[in-house]
Amino acid sequence: MPVSTIGRMSTQPPLGSDATQVLEPPGGTPPAKPRKRRARRIVLITLLVLAVLAGGGALAGALYYRSVEGSIERVDAFQDVPEAARPEKVVQNAKNMLILGSDTRDPESTGGSRSDTIIVAHLPKDRSSAQLISIPRDTWVFVPKSKDGKHGGRDAKINAAYAWGGIPLMVQTVEKYTGVRIDNVAIVDFAGFQEIVDALGGVEIDVEQEFTSTHSLLPGGKREFQAGLQTMDGAMALDYARERYAFADGDFARIRHQQQVIKAILDKAASGGTLANPAKLNSFVRATADSVSVDETFGILDMAMELRHLRSGNLAFFTNPTKGTGRVGNESVVFSDDAKAKRLYTAVREDAVSEILTYGK
Repeated sequence: MPVSTIGRMSTQPPLGSDATQVLEPPGGTPPAKPRKRRARRIVLITLLVLAVLAGGGALAGALYYRSVEGSIERVDAFQDVPEAARPEKVVQNAKNMLILGSDTRDPESTGGSRSDTIIVAHLPKDRSSAQLISIPRDTWVFVPKSKDGKHGGRDAKINAAYAWGGIPLMVQTVEKYTGVRIDNVAIVDFAGFQEIVDALGGVEIDVEQEFTSTHSLLPGGKREFQAGLQTMDGAMALDYARERYAFADGDFARIRHQQQVIKAILDKAASGGTLANPAKLNSFVRATADSVSVDETFGILDMAMELRHLRSGNLAFFTNPTKGTGRVGNESVVFSDDAKAKRLYTAVREDAVSEILTYGK
């Protein structure tokens, strides 16, 4: 990736010369609550749906293709993205997918149109694996001008791009920051997550530490999570994947838990009899289809067949390189480590899987 790709991000004091940057503990100050809206959230199922359809074999894929294709909403993700501003495609047969999501049932939500989950998923040209890079929603980056010219053109939290210009501006912002050309976009509504996990009969999660959910109210009080391996139903897994205030490192803990759940769902779908049981497969697919949207160029059946061998052991999860959290003016933000990010995303652009896998080691 050219040196200027990430270097194009503004180095001037953001939001005017009076803005300050003060480092604070990893958890940061909880950001202002987003406004309520009908949105799309977390990525826990996107790759899974495709892998399950193909994992059941070509016949299963053919049987379910029509119903799934008709149920999944299509969005125009690239119409307003200027071609001249987009990165070049370096390895033609590799694919990079942007996965976005929003939690429409999160008690913290008061209606904004921001994407709380942002993942760049790299699929190598041989499709033997996948590398998923989570970008914290408060990462401070340059956001290009919105189509109406009223927003952007300055540094801001990366998820502001979705509020200011929808999916196209989010694509443009991620491409400008990473230098990676996005081939497809998938948007997942976390509101359907509970039903998806329940359709699998629950998932196994190894909880890293004991904690109490800050928002989930049960008849006997708030939900308590014990440390160690346990089976979670949909409601419990939903609480686990959305919690951040109970942890010192806040959103970074939530990202780790989201990644855990992705792996757990893939494992359960592949080994729990779902693929071989038409009734279970149908229940799983139906629970998923209504929660997923994809761009107009996304070939569902083709992608499913390409990913038919993908399992959790073939997935590698990363978090975008950061220098920690702090403040810009009155905003709590995550500061990007641009030097490390440049190396990581150069490897993604060049389909250098072995180099991607060395990141963080």
